[in-house]
Amino acid sequence: MTRVPDTTPEGAPEDTVRGTAADAAESTTAGPVRKTAEVRRRGAGRPPTRASRLLQNRWAGLAGLLVALLAPFVNATPYALSVMTSAAIFVMLAAGLNIVVGYCGLLDLGYVAFFAVGAYTSGVLATRLDLPLVTTVPAVIVVTVVAGIVIGAPTLRLRSDYLAIVTLGFGEIIRITANNLDVTGGPSGIYGIPGLAGSPVAFYYLTVVVVALAVLGAARLGRSRIGRAWRFVREDEDAAEAMGVHTYRVKLAAYIAGAVWGGLAGVLFAAHLSAISPGSFTFLQSALVLMAVVLGGMGSIPGVVIGAIVISILPEILRDLADYRFFLFGVLLIAVMLLRPQGLWPARSKEVP
Repeated sequence: MTRVPDTTPEGAPEDTVRGTAADAAESTTAGPVRKTAEVRRRGAGRPPTRASRLLQNRWAGLAGLLVALLAPFVNATPYALSVMTSAAIFVMLAAGLNIVVGYCGLLDLGYVAFFAVGAYTSGVLATRLDLPLVTTVPAVIVVTVVAGIVIGAPTLRLRSDYLAIVTLGFGEIIRITANNLDVTGGPSGIYGIPGLAGSPVAFYYLTVVVVALAVLGAARLGRSRIGRAWRFVREDEDAAEAMGVHTYRVKLAAYIAGAVWGGLAGVLFAAHLSAISPGSFTFLQSALVLMAVVLGGMGSIPGVVIGAIVISILPEILRDLADYRFFLFGVLLIAVMLLRPQGLWPARSKEVP
């Protein structure tokens, strides 16, 4: 036991001696705790920077939507419209994967499977039965929900690396199956898929509206009751289970929601290209979508949108560098991850610790 030095003058009352000793002991034991608390609170009283205020502005999303709506007035060439439409579809894919990875913390390396299921379902129904593409959307939702249950039910009891490996296997199974079935056109794929609009500009605006609604829906899900359950499972699955959260059902709900988002993005992709093939649904697509979620900030809808736009448009900006563009693309991504390890627009929890 540490002996407290006697610094009280002679003749002091006994209560004074006791109080002095107690204060000295309290300062000895609580000193490191107070210092740690001060370190943790350091910078908490500082006013937010201009960048922080901009990131937390509620009108940032509307400003981004306005930029997307005004983009064709700046450049409406067929190439520019094609790139912008592909970027919007990629944003919807990233928003869907963010539900699985960002909200619930499930590492999914085969997310492109749902993208392929949605594209092939709409393409087969539209070409074989001569149906308008918009009428295939209910069937796509049903099929993707079934696919999410079939793939997720046996795999979501696994965790971490095991879950990632199994989902990667399912993604390759879907691609190989589409490559070997006659109904999907085999290696040649499906051609002549009808569009959803009469012109590229009209289809771009339709895609932007659908993607904006999908992003808004994903954001609302993240703030809902089930969204809080997803975050609890992501932070500590065992603790969530102990607090009464049915973690298996919660994870399956996240997987199904992500599957629906991916399937609807597949419908837009089929309408955009009017042709699909197994080569469009490789593991690289899943890796790029996951990269967009991590780069933007897992769990942050604005960050995921920015990450998806960067991942989809940056290679096109570097196209003039020919074979070196992917090298420079990788270097830039590494630099961003080193400078911003938490993401370009990290999630900010409003819950009090």
